[in-house]
Amino acid sequence: MPDDLAYSVRRSRRARRVRVTVDPHTGIEVVLPARAAAREAAAAIEELRPWIERRLREAEQIRARVRARGDTVPYLGADLRLVAQPGRTRAHRRGDTLLVPDGATQTEALERWYRRTARTEIAPRVDDATRALGQPYRSLTIRGQRTRWGSCSSTGALSFNWRLLLAPEPVLDYVVWHEACHLAVLDHSPRFWALLERHLPGYREPKAWLRRHGATLVL
Repeated sequence: MPDDLAYSVRRSRRARRVRVTVDPHTGIEVVLPARAAAREAAAAIEELRPWIERRLREAEQIRARVRARGDTVPYLGADLRLVAQPGRTRAHRRGDTLLVPDGATQTEALERWYRRTARTEIAPRVDDATRALGQPYRSLTIRGQRTRWGSCSSTGALSFNWRLLLAPEPVLDYVVWHEACHLAVLDHSPRFWALLERHLPGYREPKAWLRRHGATLVL
């Protein structure tokens, strides 16, 4: 019994097989199909142990990089210095300084500030991209998913993750263009990638950056 690895179990009616995920911030989770036996979770952990232990080592490296920020937070490739002020309830940017609450509500205030600012950063980029493509969109939503950076529905609804503001600016531009191109080509066929490359020739580098460092985009 692999009782030395702590993990949580979640049942899903949509799951067709046992799935194991390792998140740097929430730990190990086993997703079981609704009718799977409980013992299948432990069996999956034991079978995937080498992979899990490797991912746990990577997770610690990610947490170390986040801790190394000290009293700063990243913002589109720049570093904003956090200055805590007693009595403050909202985060406010002043040049390269971000004034934040002093205490337990600091992270919540920071997230609210990033969410607000994400719309002002993303909306103009979406407008420019869709105008260049000749493809209108129906709506724009800012969200905070753990693993999804953007999405485009068949009805033209676009959504983007506010955590993209923690990445370098070319990464945000890549995701905006990626989702905008889905307005014209909804799948990831060669036609889609050719369209993206036509409008953003250097997309491969920010795409690779996001794959390697996406887990560090947390407060």
